[in-house]
Amino acid sequence: MPHRLGFDNEKYLEEQSRAIKERAGRIGGKLYLEFGGKIAYDFHAARVLPGYDPNVKIRLLQTLRDQVEILICIYAGAIEQRKVRADFGVPYDADVLRLIDDLREWNLEVRGLVITRFEHQPAACKFKARLERRGVRVFTHRFTSGYPTDVDRIVSKLGYGANEYIPTERPIVVVAGPGPGSGKLATCLSQLYHEHLRGAEAGYAKFETFPIWNLPLKHPVNVAYEAATVELKDVNQIDPYHLAAYGVQAVNYNRDIEAFPLLARILQRLGSASFYQSPTDMGVNRAGFAIVDDEVVRAAAEQEVIRRYFRYACEYALGLVEREDAERAQLLMNELGLDETKRPVVLPARRAAAEAEAKGKGNNGAYCGAAIALSNGSIITGKNSPLMHAASAAVLNAVKYLSGLPDEIPLLSPNVIESIASLKKNVLNMKAVSLSLEETLIALGISATTNPAAQIAIERLRDLGGCEFHTTHLPTSGDEAGLRKLGLNITSDPQFATSSLALV
Repeated sequence: MPHRLGFDNEKYLEEQSRAIKERAGRIGGKLYLEFGGKIAYDFHAARVLPGYDPNVKIRLLQTLRDQVEILICIYAGAIEQRKVRADFGVPYDADVLRLIDDLREWNLEVRGLVITRFEHQPAACKFKARLERRGVRVFTHRFTSGYPTDVDRIVSKLGYGANEYIPTERPIVVVAGPGPGSGKLATCLSQLYHEHLRGAEAGYAKFETFPIWNLPLKHPVNVAYEAATVELKDVNQIDPYHLAAYGVQAVNYNRDIEAFPLLARILQRLGSASFYQSPTDMGVNRAGFAIVDDEVVRAAAEQEVIRRYFRYACEYALGLVEREDAERAQLLMNELGLDETKRPVVLPARRAAAEAEAKGKGNNGAYCGAAIALSNGSIITGKNSPLMHAASAAVLNAVKYLSGLPDEIPLLSPNVIESIASLKKNVLNMKAVSLSLEETLIALGISATTNPAAQIAIERLRDLGGCEFHTTHLPTSGDEAGLRKLGLNITSDPQFATSSLALV
């Protein structure tokens, strides 16, 4: 059963490229275009706007290839703290390396990397040296002196002037980063300061998909943005400057609205973009005009809000966020009249765990369940056992179902399972010997050399991409890695599968 689409990529590309070209023409000189969100692999957008290509921004830049070059920003503190990009489970610095490789493969010009708020942090210095030895130009910008109150100091040689100028050649300079707080705006304004000193015309604009300014304030897509940025304390608001200037309601978020008076003064001081009457004016986003089925988009965004609730609940259990963040995520979910059971895979996973407990079939006293919702609407479950984790069982059951294989046909060779368990117990001295999903996938690949059913099942693994998955306990690193590689949308209850601190 094909999924209904809620978003038209081709319409979006047409609208968005025209808007950027018009803004560049209006600026009249060089346009520094701040790219909010993810420049590539924007899976949040793909989840809340069914039909959205996660790399549509790359396709957009390719249509402007001869006019565009790219600066990538990363906050030095994010390198030092090993901040992780949630949808990939990789640190920001590793994500930046991959992004540079990808942009080069897509034949887009990367001018260099900017390490922002640089104070010679050891990890940032090592990262800088590593890139420079590989031929990547690296620039460093310090915290802007006088920010955010002293405009005279900000727009001076002690403020933006203390940063080195980054030479650029093309009329549109895209400034991107691996996530929020990367220092993109400060980099744009620093460049405008230096362009102004050189007597060159230059201006600023912002391209940020969310919140979508021409959707209602409490539209689920905009609420999903708030749920995705809980730790940043972002709150969507009606842009009062836009309402006052044009009599039109437009949605923006608190940080942009609060910063607008200062930003407008800085831009005026730099002789740039005096036609901006509101923070919404600064944006060029046209995503709202490419929504073709509001019902589909609303339903998808509601599911994303529930996913974010589970994520923050789990991160609170792991000590990664504060209680107020988890509570805020729950409030946003409840605000839309939703609860965790509205996610279709939650109750089946919990029932699977209860069935395992009733039969006494768990692993060291732990009873875990998992469920996968396939694209045809079928929900497949799995339970943990002394042999494998619940995630492993659910994935094997799902590919069996998709392959039309009977339940009684084994996919994994008993010899392979025994060999891996023996290695874990007797050689690696591991207490837990049941197979994680990552180990199960390796065992499946080995079994395929002698078992035709395993080979058939392997060919259906890619059909799990984009499917919904829930487990009753926090996934182990091996389970999480396997689930991410398969492209499943993961949630879990904030429960630990074991009381052992070393195994968490």
